[in-house]
Formats: sequence, C-alpha cells, structure tokens
Amino acid sequence: MENAGIIIIGNEILSGRTLDKNSNYISDRCSKAGISIKEIRIIEDDKKIIIKNILNFSKKFTHVFVTGGIGPTHDDKTAEAVASAFKRKIQINKKAKSLLIEHYKKSNLELNENRIKMAKIPLGARLILNPVSAAPGFKIKNVWVMAGVPKIMQGMFASYVEPKLKKSKPFISKQIIVYKPEGDIADLVEGLQNKYIELDVGSYPFYNPPNVGTNIIIRGKDDSLLLKASQYFIKILKSKDILYSISE
Repeated sequence: MENAGIIIIGNEILSGRTLDKNSNYISDRCSKAGISIKEIRIIEDDKKIIIKNILNFSKKFTHVFVTGGIGPTHDDKTAEAVASAFKRKIQINKKAKSLLIEHYKKSNLELNENRIKMAKIPLGARLILNPVSAAPGFKIKNVWVMAGVPKIMQGMFASYVEPKLKKSKPFISKQIIVYKPEGDIADLVEGLQNKYIELDVGSYPFYNPPNVGTNIIIRGKDDSLLLKASQYFIKILKSKDILYSISE
C-alpha cells in the first residue's frame, strides 16, 4: 500500500499566526485515494532544516507532499533547499517564466525580479501547474512541492497532483459513541484492537457535560471486517450494559 508524509514549511505556522489547513486537506484527499499518511511535520523556513527533513521523508515514504516557501520573498527557501537536497542546480525554468508572463499581463501587477524568482525550479524537476495564480510548484523524485496558501495549494493538488497518484480502495471508518470515560473502557478498546489487528482502532474522549464519553473510530479498507469489528464491540458494550450510539 502506498503511503506518504507531509511537510508544512512556514514560520507563520509555528508562531501560531496562521492556521495550518494544508495537512488536513492533503490527508483527507489521500485517505479517499487509499494512501496512508504516516507522518506530518511543521518546520521553519531554514534551508538546513528543510534539506534534512526532505531527505528523511523521501527515503521513508512513497510520496512526500511539501507546502510553503516557494513565493517571491526572502524567507521563501524551499525550492533552493530541495534542489540542494538532491544535488541539482536551480535556474529559471522557461515554461514557468512564460506562465508568469502571461498571468501578469492580465493583472495590474508588475512581473518584477522578486516575482520572477518564482520561476526558479530545480533542474530536471517537473512542473506542478497552478490554476489559481500561475506560479508553479514542482516534483522532483517522489517529492511534490506546492504553494503554502491553502486555496492555491488545493488548486495544484486537485488539478495536477491527485490525478497522477496511484489510487487504491479508499479508507472508510465506523464511529461508535460510548457514554463512558475513556479510562473506564480502555481495556475493551485494547481488546478490540488486538482481535482486529488489520484495522486501526482510535479512542477519542469528549467532555461536554452532561455528556461525557469516548468516540471509538474503527478505520480500514475492508467493509466486511469493519462491520464484524463494530458488531463485536457493540456486543461487548451490550453485555456490560454500557450506553452507546452509532454515528454514520
């Protein structure tokens, strides 16, 4: 089964000034494509740190999705860092430049030297087209580099990245709401996971008096196995007179 890691680059995310929406979007789309997200990291705009994480993720995962740091300002260091990570030169890409020229002809903005910087792409990388603001991302080896602005990143991912991914059966899940604190049912949840090791069983407490309890999420790709696991768990809850409900 294909898997992936996500790297979110940006000091504004780490400072709390900007909310990360990109990892949530990519994780959701990958889940629907049957690709398992194994790790998400948020890192600063530092070339050495970017290089270290890119190389680490590239070795571990089928795909690496990177967002942020490919704009026109001094702190946009991603393209240069990825080029260095894979020992590639970085230079103005003719197609990327022409896309920017056409885009800015239609706008009231000047295509200055700072914006031309967005056409600098590692040598040999393939462009990820940008249907929103023209400045492209790129793919090098198994690393997909996209914009940090959520609307732009989503446009890139939906129109260019996702169609090129190898898809399999999507992940599905069943939710059982148990009206008992997590600590009271921990052994039951562990027993469920041990019995159905092919599935992922998650335990997520909630506290909203008078409702206090635990959401149990059973996740996998096999419909029949999910049904069996949920029925098994419900049978145990009934045998212990534990109140529950099923969320579709």
